Amino acid sequence: MNKLERLLNLTAALLAADRPLTAEELRVRIGGYPETKSAYHRAFERDKDDLRAMGLPLRVESVPGVDPPVDGYRIRRSDYAGTELRFEPDELAALHLATNLIRLDGDDTALRKIGRTGTAAVDEVGKVPFDDTLATLIGAAAERRAVSFRYGDTDRVVEPWRLSFSRGHWYLDGFDRVRSSERLYRVDRLQGSVQLAGPAEQPVGSVSDPLDLRGWELGDAAPISAKVRFDADQAAWARHILGEVEDEPGGGVVATLEVRNTAAFRSFVLSFLDHAEVLEPESLRHDIIEWLEALT
Repeated sequence: MNKLERLLNLTAALLAADRPLTAEELRVRIGGYPETKSAYHRAFERDKDDLRAMGLPLRVESVPGVDPPVDGYRIRRSDYAGTELRFEPDELAALHLATNLIRLDGDDTALRKIGRTGTAAVDEVGKVPFDDTLATLIGAAAERRAVSFRYGDTDRVVEPWRLSFSRGHWYLDGFDRVRSSERLYRVDRLQGSVQLAGPAEQPVGSVSDPLDLRGWELGDAAPISAKVRFDADQAAWARHILGEVEDEPGGGVVATLEVRNTAAFRSFVLSFLDHAEVLEPESLRHDIIEWLEALT
């Protein structure tokens, strides 16, 4: 988790708190901090300074019902909403440009209104989709709560770790209680409504970044290890795309891929036409043969 993401999560947790939260409670809720207590406290102090430097009204209050007294932290929504925002001309221009070029689809927030000026708006170059489902998932991730939904015709209970926008889609990364492991979901493929399902039980783990994954790695299915051989005349291209490959006599190469999306895997292999061959497992090899035979 990078610092920007951690500050965003910290701000969300402080805004959502109905009472002051201790430093230890924030450490558990946010994740991404150093493991040792001394390193955590140094990082937390820096984060508090950064929030204050950005003008966020971070309060330090005694946690109720604790003896001896313990400091807690929160951001009251009334303080945050009531702050008068002032921008220098260059800052307002940058904000105006950003809120006109990229925006949350269907959203007309105060941030967007601040970004508008008397000048004509420029054409948007992109919209980031946003709806009630995303709002529920983001809130659950910030508050460390589980959610339930249907995905791939299976009922799931998931503890959200991170929401990310990549390649035109939102992705949810979290712990799937049904699969008992980390899973990555495309949010627009969730079926039906998303419901809150109680507090999270698992600590936040390392997350998969969709930007780092190839098409056949993006999916909710259990990973399948596949071996693919590429002919010598395509070996250089395969090495460029995949990185680590095994050389074979005659100049060909063999790559081992982790497959979660069989359709994307099939498309990738067939992009090499007859210069690529699936060696194993038999199930993926048969899938490609069956798909090709259906075309004839």
